[in-house]
This record gives sequence, C-alpha cells and structure tokens, in this order.
Amino acid sequence: MPALTEERRKEMIKVVKHEGEGAKVAIRNLRRDANTHLKDALKKGDIPEDDERKAQDDIQKLTDRYVAEVDKMLAQKEAELMQV
Repeated sequence: MPALTEERRKEMIKVVKHEGEGAKVAIRNLRRDANTHLKDALKKGDIPEDDERKAQDDIQKLTDRYVAEVDKMLAQKEAELMQV
C-alpha cells in the first residue's frame, strides 16, 4: 500500500477537524439540554436556586473538560497524520 501524499493527508486532517467540530457541537447541545432541564426544575420548585447555579457551574466545567479532550485528540490525530 503506497504512503499517503501530503495533499491526501491534508484532506484527512480536514475530515478529522470536521468530525471534531461535530463532537464539540454535540457536547454543547448536551450542555444546553441539561441547563434547560435545570431551569425547568427551578421553575417547578424542585430545586433551590443555589443548587441550580452550582449544577450549571458543574455542567460548564464538564463541558470545558470534554471540549478540551476533543481538542487534544484532534491535535494528536493531526500530528499522527502528518508523520511521514
């Protein structure tokens, strides 16, 4: 099997970045859904306002952590693809 050309590697990197961006969008959508559920629970009186704020902070921390993990994997895959 012949080695990948530089042009083909760059195309593969574009595909990887596109998939990574899709993963980030999915993570953000989950954050939005979780925050919506929290707001609904707050309106119903199921949880106090302080707990809702703490939960939103926790959700944001998780979102940031997983987005950073996706970025790390993207950088790793890009470096792997560019190796000759």
